[in-house]
Amino acid sequence: MSRRRQAEKRKVEPDPVYKSELLTRFMNKIMMHGKRSVARRIVYGALKRLAERVKSNDPLAAFEQALENCKPTLQVKSRRIGGATYQVPVEIAPDRRESLAMRWMIQYSRAKAGRSMEEGLAMELADAFAHQGTTIKKKEDTHRMAEANKAFAHYRW
Repeated sequence: MSRRRQAEKRKVEPDPVYKSELLTRFMNKIMMHGKRSVARRIVYGALKRLAERVKSNDPLAAFEQALENCKPTLQVKSRRIGGATYQVPVEIAPDRRESLAMRWMIQYSRAKAGRSMEEGLAMELADAFAHQGTTIKKKEDTHRMAEANKAFAHYRW
């Protein structure tokens, strides 16, 4: 048992346009070198493009649905037993599910060559909204890996 106190989650201010804490956390993950205004411009531009692509009049709802579609439920963790290391499938905590989905979405948006971050993010969000694209593939690969190692689930701790 740890002697230290459990760290408290910090409250983030809701973003000024949509009044959403989730969107603020997403912007904080996109932000590099403390440039919040650049991150806001990228996210708001991407949300506007997303709303046009999926023909939605509520960009925030479309964003939340796209993010929900990307959240994994299972992952594998390495567990050393005896001399062997097993990949043990475990369920993911809600905060981590959200964090992984955001991280993957941003990673694959940045990886789109020849496009601006705003355009890449809008494409990735639209793909996630439609249950396709690289972020969804990553989620399915994670689930497939957990399913393949289901035999080691009894090693869960």
